[in-house]
Amino acid sequence: MKLFYSPGACSLGIHVLLREIGKPFELVRTELHKGAHHTPEFLAINPKAKVPVLQRDDGSILTEFPAIAFYLALTNPEMHLLPNDLEGEVRTLELLDFMVATVHMRGFTRMFRADAFSTTPGDTDKIKQTGREIAVQGFANLEPALGTKPYLFGDFSIADCALFYLEFWARTRAKMQMPACFEAHLDRMLARPSVQQSLAAEGLA
Repeated sequence: MKLFYSPGACSLGIHVLLREIGKPFELVRTELHKGAHHTPEFLAINPKAKVPVLQRDDGSILTEFPAIAFYLALTNPEMHLLPNDLEGEVRTLELLDFMVATVHMRGFTRMFRADAFSTTPGDTDKIKQTGREIAVQGFANLEPALGTKPYLFGDFSIADCALFYLEFWARTRAKMQMPACFEAHLDRMLARPSVQQSLAAEGLA
């Protein structure tokens, strides 16, 4: 398998997941800040022009964080990366969709890429503030799901990989103060060998 990633992007969560699974994979660096995702070569792989992208052993391409995460969990059942009941699976999907589509795309994207929402210079601060408010509310909405548990579903799962990259952005890029349960979850994730190896490989350690 090949993972097309950009250092520190949301693909970091899939990178961690692949290292948790422990099967061989190849990293293909794609520099988003240099526009590498808009080159003809990358667009031939993913016309959506974004990471993560997983190229499977048969050459087929899989995109979108929740889809890749579910594929990896379902094809590696021995790793127990998903709850083993229907309710647990749909709750996992519910959390993944909220974290990626709302907290990430509506919140952090406004903070990090305000220019994508308006070309008027005077709008930048308002857009970033709106993004921060969405992210803060997002963590508030997620807080009951984590609570005092070590991981979102008690045991480590694919949902924790998505939560990890949001927490990592909040602490290192947005300089946000998160509720204590997320600070503890992030520290717990940072102690996992898979996370340490991923950060080192991406030059983020």
